[in-house]
Amino acid sequence: MIDGQPLACFQPFIDTATGLIAGVEALGRLRQADGQLLSVGPLFADPKVPGTALRRLDRQIRDDALRRLHEAPADWFLSLNISPRWIGRLRPNQQLPSLKQLQQCGVPAERVVFEITELGGGSLRLPDVVARYREAGARIAIDDFGAGYSQLDRVLALQPDILKLDMRLFQAAARGGPSSEVVKALAQMAEKTGCWIIAEGVETEAELNFALECGARYVQGYLFAKAELEFFAADAFVARFAALRDRYVQQKLAERARLMSVRQQLAELMGSLKPWAEQGAVRELLPAPKGYPWLLRIYQCDRNGTQISANLDWRDDRWQEDDRYLGHNWSWRPYFYQLLAEGWDERRLILSSTYRDATSNQYCLTAGQFIDNGKRLLLVDIDAAGL
Repeated sequence: MIDGQPLACFQPFIDTATGLIAGVEALGRLRQADGQLLSVGPLFADPKVPGTALRRLDRQIRDDALRRLHEAPADWFLSLNISPRWIGRLRPNQQLPSLKQLQQCGVPAERVVFEITELGGGSLRLPDVVARYREAGARIAIDDFGAGYSQLDRVLALQPDILKLDMRLFQAAARGGPSSEVVKALAQMAEKTGCWIIAEGVETEAELNFALECGARYVQGYLFAKAELEFFAADAFVARFAALRDRYVQQKLAERARLMSVRQQLAELMGSLKPWAEQGAVRELLPAPKGYPWLLRIYQCDRNGTQISANLDWRDDRWQEDDRYLGHNWSWRPYFYQLLAEGWDERRLILSSTYRDATSNQYCLTAGQFIDNGKRLLLVDIDAAGL
């Protein structure tokens, strides 16, 4: 049923700090009689293939990877996949086969990362086994993080060193939309728990840019290399990565320049709105927002964050009043208490970071400035997409 010679191919992890290869993941292949290499992935997903045959195949591939690791630079790590389903078959206090293989192949555990896969399958022995891996010196990664099952409890229980973002979720997030915010939140969580992030499935420059934005320590994918039988030179991708990173930095600098331009425009807008607001805020006297196509609405709050005016929304080429939010208090919102904290002492314009407005479902920024000798706040919501 398993046809071909089992062997390991190696896909590199690129260190985003240096552009150098920091390690490789061992991926199983079957070499056919004609020399073609086929992935073993479909076999592990086929319920008709006996578990004993799959475990034997996995050991053969892992053994090949470990024996060949001596050909790689001494500072590289090797990432090996471990399934909790098989951990569950271990007898109590049984020597761990993976650690035994490391000893037989003369590979220090410090050079190995065990990737825990299929977290939905689970094993009650998994925390104990992970502790034994870590005690031996190996590092722990959780693979496909963010996919399928609720995994936060596993992160807390296993305290992994590395989180590998689920490839499909990551690639969808790189295209923007709600999944982008989810992945950024996962990356922030990883950073706060001391984990490094690996972005796998990086196939385009846009995906690399998103990985860098998420703070990924390593990237892996066809943008640099597919899995190969032979090891690449450690500096094989340094020049390419440096060029891509420099383009990313230039894009971020251009975004920063656009934001600074918007800040300048907002300062001018606030300067024109302040006399209008302090002289009664009569809607009919408010001019059309020419030159400010991203302007969504204008409103006022007292210094405690309670809205004291109707929203004035620019729609259908005219100002329209919306009084539904009179009396609502916004001081609890992160952008608002930032404004209260920073804007009060300096009386300067404060611009929030981008957020998703719960009412309109739009991505917005809010600018605010104290007026009327600090008694009121004049606020402007702007369309982030329009920038």
